Parts: sequence; structure tokens; C-alpha cells
Amino acid sequence: MKIIRSIQNRIYQLRGERVMLDFDLAALYEVETRVLNQAVKRNIDRFPEDFMFRLKTFELDSIRFQIDSIKQSSSSQFVMMGEVSQNRTDKYLPYAFTEQGVAMLSGVLNSEKAVKMNIAIMRAFVEIRRIVLNQKDFKKQLQEIKKRIGNHDMQISHIYEAIENLLDEKASQIKWEERERIGFKK
Repeated sequence: MKIIRSIQNRIYQLRGERVMLDFDLAALYEVETRVLNQAVKRNIDRFPEDFMFRLKTFELDSIRFQIDSIKQSSSSQFVMMGEVSQNRTDKYLPYAFTEQGVAMLSGVLNSEKAVKMNIAIMRAFVEIRRIVLNQKDFKKQLQEIKKRIGNHDMQISHIYEAIENLLDEKASQIKWEERERIGFKK
């Protein structure tokens, strides 16, 4: 479970896709980023743009905080992530792999470690998808609750008005009975 949590922390949202970066994958597969990218380039026909794309500088900058926090919090047992240099040129910007791209990596990297890590990564993607679906269900349930509460608020308001009317009537009745009588007194 710890490894899946570690992987989930390395899944970023870019261009409307959940992706993992080449240096994170290389660290998880326990290979150099250079080696991973060479294997991909040798099999580039397996990685169309919807499987893999190179980040733009602004995209890397937008997730830099997440990357830095992962580097600080990760245990050395699972992650020995390469440095993300502040002054990377476009040539050295990382590649982002979508879920399908990560699955395709299993066919490119054939080590036992890569196969096991790929299984864990696929489980992490599935878990994230399950969480997102549950959030949508929660959102729908919350909207239904708000609607019901709105109806209940109206009903409670009517009940309070009825109680106030009853109390006013009771107070009027008590006041009537306690009034000073005029005329013949027994």
C-alpha cells in the first residue's frame, strides 16, 4: 500500500490527463532517466502523442511545487528521483506518460522490477479513477442533501410559525383569564 501511495503522489494532472514524468518512472523502475528515454526512443512508434508528450516549461513550473514536496517527503527506499533543474532547456524537458503510455512501457522495459512496478502503477491509476468516481457520487449525494435540507428548512419554518401561533394563542388565553374583572365579583 505504501508503494501505491508513493506512486499516486507522482501522478500529475496535465493537459487534462493524469500523467507520470520520465524521471519519476525511471526512479520507480530503478533505471536512469537517460536509459528509460533511450528505450522509448528505440520504440517511438509505440508512443503516440496521446501516450507520451514532452512538457513545456510553464507546465513543469506549474507542478514544480508538487515535485519538490515529493522529493522532500519520499523515503530513499522507494524514490531516488533525478534533480529537476531550474534552468532546463526545451531539449531536456521531461516526458509525460499517460496511463496508456505507462502500460506501453511494460513492453519496452522487460526487467522483473519494471514488470512488478508497472503492476503497482496500474493499480495506482485504477485507485485514483475509483476515488474520482466516488467523489462524483459524493457530489451528487451532497446536492440531493442540500435540496432536501432546503425543503426541510421550509417545513421547519412552517412548524416554527405554527408553534409561535400556538404560543401566542396560549399567551392570549392566559392573559384573558388573568385580566382584571369588572362588575360583580363573588
